[in-house]
Amino acid sequence: MKTRARLPRLVATGATLALALSLSACGDGDGGASSDDGKIHVLVYGDASNKIEQQIVDTFNKTSDVKAVLDTIPGADYQTKLQTIINTPQAPDIFYNWGGGSIKPFVKADLLLPLDDFIKKDPGLKDNFLPSVFNSAVVDGKPYGIPMRGTQPVLLFHNKKVLEDAGVQPPKTWDELLAAVGKLKDAGVTPIALGGGDVWPTQMWFQYLYDRIAGPELFAKAIGGDKSAWESADSKKALDMISELVDSGAFGKNYDSVKYTNGGSVQLVASGKAGFELMGSWYYSQQLTDHKEFAEKDLGYTAFPTVEGGKGDPGNVAGNPNNYYSVMKKTKHPEAAAEFLKLMYSDEFVKAHLDIGNLPTTTNTDKFIDDSATPEYTRFQYDLVSDAPNFQLSWDQAYPQKASSDMHKAIQQFFNGQLDTDGFIKAMQALPTE
Repeated sequence: MKTRARLPRLVATGATLALALSLSACGDGDGGASSDDGKIHVLVYGDASNKIEQQIVDTFNKTSDVKAVLDTIPGADYQTKLQTIINTPQAPDIFYNWGGGSIKPFVKADLLLPLDDFIKKDPGLKDNFLPSVFNSAVVDGKPYGIPMRGTQPVLLFHNKKVLEDAGVQPPKTWDELLAAVGKLKDAGVTPIALGGGDVWPTQMWFQYLYDRIAGPELFAKAIGGDKSAWESADSKKALDMISELVDSGAFGKNYDSVKYTNGGSVQLVASGKAGFELMGSWYYSQQLTDHKEFAEKDLGYTAFPTVEGGKGDPGNVAGNPNNYYSVMKKTKHPEAAAEFLKLMYSDEFVKAHLDIGNLPTTTNTDKFIDDSATPEYTRFQYDLVSDAPNFQLSWDQAYPQKASSDMHKAIQQFFNGQLDTDGFIKAMQALPTE
């Protein structure tokens, strides 16, 4: 079986964002136009998917007069380097990003090309992608990105044998999850593994519960600058439910000393010491890599439970909708850029990504799933995402990246009881939205 590399999480500091904005304020006189060597430069995050990106560049170059060049930056350096060059003559024509908060500063600095005209000439640049994913690169009502890799929704994974031994079924509702927690505790098992030492896995519980209880509107208001959203009744209800889950012992007592990134939480589930883990869809390939026999026999998965009386559609998902290609406003070759973006919904693109375990978010992906590396799992994800009325981008990627550190601190402290409800609300209200 083939495995899927985890989508790189966005890491950036306030300093690099400040650098980007200061560059936009005192540019070189032409708004940071890319240097014109007669080519379009495509900048991507350096990792295993680059072989597909190079393949697509090669396909483009077979028919285009304006040639494309793929430039890669090692993942650990990508965001810092991008921020440094984004408004200089070394800027790319097209670049990889996470949509949402990762491109908001560039939109505000008027560095990106809205893709309305591209889409007007080729409606397929919008219509050939799942709406819930495409919309994650819409900023202030305008599209600034085209999906260019695979989607990674957050799912509730479980150890089938552990659940069976405890007389537990995969929960479809929140009440069923709470009941499962009690049975797993009685069986001497940690109900839910959590890599709290990384913090971002803890965030997943917040973003799903907020969506189930309040719907996407609450977070949309908050990210839009309406700080009152955090003190709403729905917000407080979500926090109460999180506290109830933690206080029930669902995560055990040592979750903050466990990490996903070093395989700790993964091991807990595979070894039968924990029943569940909430994690991005890359978890499947992680278990295949670390614990192949368990993954092939006893690893189960389901959607996040529904919440009775919640305003959010139970079909909503959260996680990482995709990565995106955005176009610099001052590219010398917008027509060539538009033609290049069209390849992101080609059959060649879809099949190549499925072959390495990625799940593209194009409408034509469906017809190739049965021949993919993991058809049952791939089908489950695709149906989940394609039917989703809303796909909530991870909070720390939806907010400007300079907010991530303080957001993570507030989440961890509330989870640990170091912040009460009012303290968490105030911490979230203090986060910058631009």
